[in-house]
Amino acid sequence: MSDSGPAGGAGPRVAVFLMALGGPDSLDNVEPYLLDLRGGRATPPELVEEIRERYRATGGRSPVLDITRELAAKLEARRPVKVFVGLRHWHPFIAEAWAEVIEYAPERVVGICLAPQYSAMTVGKYVEMLADARTEVGGGELPLSTVRSWATHPGLVAALAERIDQALRRFPEGERAAVPVLFTAHSLPERILRDGDAYPDEVRATMEAVIVRLPAGQPTAFAFQSQGRSPEPWLGPEVEPTLDRLAAGGVPGVVIAPIGFLSDHVETLYDIDIEFRARADKLGLRLERMAMLNASDALADTLAALVDEQLSG
Repeated sequence: MSDSGPAGGAGPRVAVFLMALGGPDSLDNVEPYLLDLRGGRATPPELVEEIRERYRATGGRSPVLDITRELAAKLEARRPVKVFVGLRHWHPFIAEAWAEVIEYAPERVVGICLAPQYSAMTVGKYVEMLADARTEVGGGELPLSTVRSWATHPGLVAALAERIDQALRRFPEGERAAVPVLFTAHSLPERILRDGDAYPDEVRATMEAVIVRLPAGQPTAFAFQSQGRSPEPWLGPEVEPTLDRLAAGGVPGVVIAPIGFLSDHVETLYDIDIEFRARADKLGLRLERMAMLNASDALADTLAALVDEQLSG
């Protein structure tokens, strides 16, 4: 890419700043990752070991950074932009990646959180960390626009519906119409409801937009997954009793569609593929999971559309 700007100076020099949660890059780094995730509070040793075992069972490390970097490369191939990746809870941290943005000296920056549904506890925190980096590292003068929510973006909705359809097609044709699609999203503490947080409505909006694209009459359900270990109440219903209820209803199987996530990580690879599948097996229920969007062309196309919208808005 020319130093005079994208496409040889044909337009402004644009940086895209992709932000994701991140995860440990080795089993040894599970404990320091958890320390950052928990805001500096130590994690009980038995819980550290339990989480470490989950990563050991799913490849020994988080795949999020590799997936996001592959996605960044695909976005650069689609638009004359330079893409930077910053993680909220592991290296490269948002502040570390922002320092690279400053060095690049763009004329415009577009920030996108790889969490389509807005919550003050998720997307809001990414935006806060980016604001802190602009204050502490510098670069506060760089024009920045950030995508707040893209929960119902047509590209996202179409891609999710296609993935669900592919999962349904793993069932015999005669069974598909009776197989419920169980939509899931990461749970958050119930206290967000007192603050009027948009998250439950955002997740519901994604689900409803996807349902429109499914075969008419396809049964559906919803549950929050991966509730935290803190004593405070978390959003429900939970997946486990929902699976119990579906099995009691005599359905031939279930497709889990984790629409609150974009890439594979421990909440899909372990919570769904290992824990929920084991429960379903005991219930005599065939469980299939929707493939994640990861670094798919469909997701890269959607991000490119989001960049276009920000630059033209």
